[in-house]
Amino acid sequence: MEKEKGNKIISSNRKAFYNYALNDFLECGIELKGTEIKSLRNHGATLNDAYVVFRRNEAFIINMHIAPYEKGNIFNHDPLRSRKLLMHKKEIIRYRVAVETSGQVLIPTKIYFKKGMAKIEIALGKPKKLFDKRETIKKKDQQKEIRKVIKNKGKDIY
Repeated sequence: MEKEKGNKIISSNRKAFYNYALNDFLECGIELKGTEIKSLRNHGATLNDAYVVFRRNEAFIINMHIAPYEKGNIFNHDPLRSRKLLMHKKEIIRYRVAVETSGQVLIPTKIYFKKGMAKIEIALGKPKKLFDKRETIKKKDQQKEIRKVIKNKGKDIY
């Protein structure tokens, strides 16, 4: 369980940072049912294949999996239902125009609790090409090697 400035992170989408060049992050709320929020408190969410679509001037998140609440009854929720994102009208218009004109996509990057409320962070992303992904892997390996050398700097390696 990670914490970031008092926010309790439930799930993050690491694949998004690998597959997309992300920019323009936005925090927004999610319209949830009672059993969904209880399931989120038990860390029952994944964002791996989730994305955002626009319908009738509203934003919806699709394919976000929230596990069914184990103590739920007949009122338990559908795990993959589409959920409405709570955004201002100007934000919806700005992101919709960006998605429709520039070929970018809206990807959820993490879901967390902030002051007891479930929030989701979304970002505009442009899909990376294969050579961009290789470049990302190369940079990550170089950083790992640098940390390894710094850690072993005082030790004799023979």
